[in-house]
Amino acid sequence: MPDYTNFKCEIDTDGIAILTWDMPDRSMNVFTEDVILELDTIIDDVVANDAIKGVVVTSSKSQFSGGADLTMLQGLLGSYQKAKAEKGATIAATELFDQSRKLSLTFRKLETCGKPWVAALNGTAAGGACELALSCHGRVMTDNDSAKFGLPEVKVGLFPGAGGTTRILRMMDTQQGLQFLMKGSMLPPKKALVAKIIDKVVPVDELIDTAKQMLLDGLSPVKPWDQKGYRLPSGRVYSPAGFQVWPAVGAIYRRETHDNYPAIRYMIRAAYEGLLMDMDTALRIESRYFAKTVATPEAANMIRSLFLNMQELGKGARRPKGIEKSALKKIAVIGAGFMGAGIAQVSAQAGLDVVLVDRDQESADKGKGHIADSLTKAMKKGRTTQEKMDKLLGHVTPTADYAQLAGCDLVIEAVFEDPDLKASIFKQIEAVVGPDCTIASNTSTLPISGLAKAVATPANFLGIHFFSPVDRMMLVEVIKGKNTGHIAIAAALDFVSMIKKTPILVNDGRGFYANRSVLGYIREGHLMLTEGVPAAMIENLAKQAGMPVGPLSLNDEVALELAWNILQTTQKQLGEAAVDPNQVALLKKLVVDEGRLGRKNGKGFYDYQGRNKKLWPGLKDLAPQQDPDSIDFDEIKDRLLVAQALEAVRVFEEGVLEDVREADVGSILGFGFAPFTGGVFSYIDTMGTPAFLAKCQALEAKFGPRFKPAKLLEDMAANNDRFYVRFDPQASDVAAE
Repeated sequence: MPDYTNFKCEIDTDGIAILTWDMPDRSMNVFTEDVILELDTIIDDVVANDAIKGVVVTSSKSQFSGGADLTMLQGLLGSYQKAKAEKGATIAATELFDQSRKLSLTFRKLETCGKPWVAALNGTAAGGACELALSCHGRVMTDNDSAKFGLPEVKVGLFPGAGGTTRILRMMDTQQGLQFLMKGSMLPPKKALVAKIIDKVVPVDELIDTAKQMLLDGLSPVKPWDQKGYRLPSGRVYSPAGFQVWPAVGAIYRRETHDNYPAIRYMIRAAYEGLLMDMDTALRIESRYFAKTVATPEAANMIRSLFLNMQELGKGARRPKGIEKSALKKIAVIGAGFMGAGIAQVSAQAGLDVVLVDRDQESADKGKGHIADSLTKAMKKGRTTQEKMDKLLGHVTPTADYAQLAGCDLVIEAVFEDPDLKASIFKQIEAVVGPDCTIASNTSTLPISGLAKAVATPANFLGIHFFSPVDRMMLVEVIKGKNTGHIAIAAALDFVSMIKKTPILVNDGRGFYANRSVLGYIREGHLMLTEGVPAAMIENLAKQAGMPVGPLSLNDEVALELAWNILQTTQKQLGEAAVDPNQVALLKKLVVDEGRLGRKNGKGFYDYQGRNKKLWPGLKDLAPQQDPDSIDFDEIKDRLLVAQALEAVRVFEEGVLEDVREADVGSILGFGFAPFTGGVFSYIDTMGTPAFLAKCQALEAKFGPRFKPAKLLEDMAANNDRFYVRFDPQASDVAAE
């Protein structure tokens, strides 16, 4: 066999070729144009070499492969848009179809080459890598539970378009297969084995030998669907069994997505139409819908925000240059409540030693107990083991003794939002830790520069704002005070990277970024209620707009009492004009008069019984109810999204936000802003700043100055400017270097 760039091939005495995927200068194998072309050539070489009886394909990396390089797909989209402008829509669409199906054709060539292939998966195989494995004639996977096998493309606005959709529904029953595809599932090896999409699960040191033995045992080089008499797992689409599944699929799709996600819509169409056809026709149908999906703005925005931007931020795009990576080993968390315990848990999971401090030993122990309870629940669900739980808990030391902070590299204060209490804690911290220790506050509302007045070395002080629940929320806001130094910023970003979360770096300002925008969303829900918009309509239209939960439900989760306290504080600090009297009256009625504090006491906008909840009937008595038929649904959805996006523009204009990537990623991960839009600025850019300005102006005319457009927006709209053009993050990265 000739030498290859991305693969190494060795042929043993039994005529089995061991094809090892090993891309130079990359820690993870991914599909690029070069890899696809090379794999296509290798298949031809295998077929032409009579000495080769079968192939085992594996990887030299710690994981098998992360799938396709999405920058390649982003390039395809750029080429399509250019061709559309220069050659017309028909030619551009044809070129996109031809380019986007190259990987699918290569996998089909492998599948029908006449020689058996076995995928020996030494770790995670995601997306295109999973599709490669599915096109092989056998699959064996390591028994490591951290390894995953699946097709997560829908989470970035795509669907499995290299044969994954078509093959899964020929390997799994229709209902199970559609759930797998629509959820973008990533299964651990044993679950993939039960689903029959993996053939064997073995220890990693037995992987290659097991794969070889499958070939030596006479593995057929012809897939079941290419054999005469093949029957689909669930029978024909037009059959009694099919009629039990397919009529419900559309309803489930709309219930779960509100038709906001073209990728899932087109994937279902490809699945349905493909199951009516032979394999090659089905793959062609899949490719057509895949190309159609790639050309949607939703795919472009989601790829950019939820993959490229997240990846860039996670790799330190905003980290100060020229500062050595922090060697964090021991940290402390002050405050062992729900939030502090969560911070301690994710830190210990990253292998850090954590000192968990509270006012007395009993409170500190209770905080560690919260962690143990969380891990016990995870263990019951099969997400961890007793051994891993014991190891993690061993990293956490609960104490009331500040002397235990000696040797800490980072200390995070996570106590009640009281500046005087925090100031006293900072003094106790500084009395113990060394001069190079970074001190952070987990405050969500108090200005960092104000808190910094209580510390001896403001350069070492900053905010690290987590979102609740800490173990599930992926965003962390790192907040710079006026005097925060670059070393402290680098340390904070390194810490966030260690705990496998996505950071955004913002400047100091009231509410920072995420809270300011999401409070606009909650406020809009409150005011709609005072206008007599039925509560159920507010909640349902919010979800139709793309939000994960309605504003009333969200407020219940964070507590109505908190919203009331924020209004009181804002009014006290900024004056009467800073709050809406209707919102104040609503929350006073609920919190003060009715004692409805939210989920925490089982009654807020909803009444709670365990996990079940229903809207409080008394809501309809708060204001005369509007006739639902008279309400403009699109206007309600616009109000809910525009309120958040416009506040993000203001935050950006004020300099609290500095990077458009952080605005988009932060909006999705921090407060669930309609993911299909790609985030607040992608939402604006997609419709265009003139159109967004017009929405703001129309809403301002009807609902008042809270929708008054920012001056920056007016300037951009006058020039038809876009955020990702005027504030190109790639240009700023180059400038920073």
